[in-house]
Amino acid sequence: MEKFTVLRAIAAPLLRENIDTDTVIRIERLVGANRRSELGRYAFEALRYRPDASEEPGFVLNTEPYRRAKILLAGRNFGCGSSREGAVWALQQFGLRAVLAPSFGDIFFNNCFQNGVLPVMLDAAVVERLAAEVAADPERNLLTVDLERLRVVAPGGEEFAFAIDERRREALLEGLDEIGLTRKREAEITAFQAADRGRRPWIYSVESAP
Repeated sequence: MEKFTVLRAIAAPLLRENIDTDTVIRIERLVGANRRSELGRYAFEALRYRPDASEEPGFVLNTEPYRRAKILLAGRNFGCGSSREGAVWALQQFGLRAVLAPSFGDIFFNNCFQNGVLPVMLDAAVVERLAAEVAADPERNLLTVDLERLRVVAPGGEEFAFAIDERRREALLEGLDEIGLTRKREAEITAFQAADRGRRPWIYSVESAP
């Protein structure tokens, strides 16, 4: 998993509320021959494309420079709906590394951390202010998401603190999933098992089959 430390990038405003995971990636794109690495082209498919498969010119991620955004400014309850992890895969393959929103669907929020995407909760008024500042000159007015300092830095320099569970922060900073975090403590686990074997040897005995 790619490490996340400090990201300074173009931010795209998509402030609609209640964008669900089916809008992020349609279920039929997650079955069949489509590989995880191919899902970026289907992200927000219903919003990005017309029925004839041509791009919808009014959709923010179809316009420059937002099609190169690595940060998404989103509305309340982003990622609600079904639990599909493919929604995070689609955003990641599209190029997005962070989503800033007032609130998230719970399962989507958790899935982000398992895939190297940082979900940041900020007050709605702050997200709207950032979107307005970015929109004034999106190519130059870059946002900074600093996971090391737990700060979002606006183009003008104003900083906004956010909170992340420390274990999840550690995992993203080091590019580790939950298995990777557990393996970091392998020596402790081995020591515990050795001590526990002395205290409770019957737990570790293997009975012969009849």
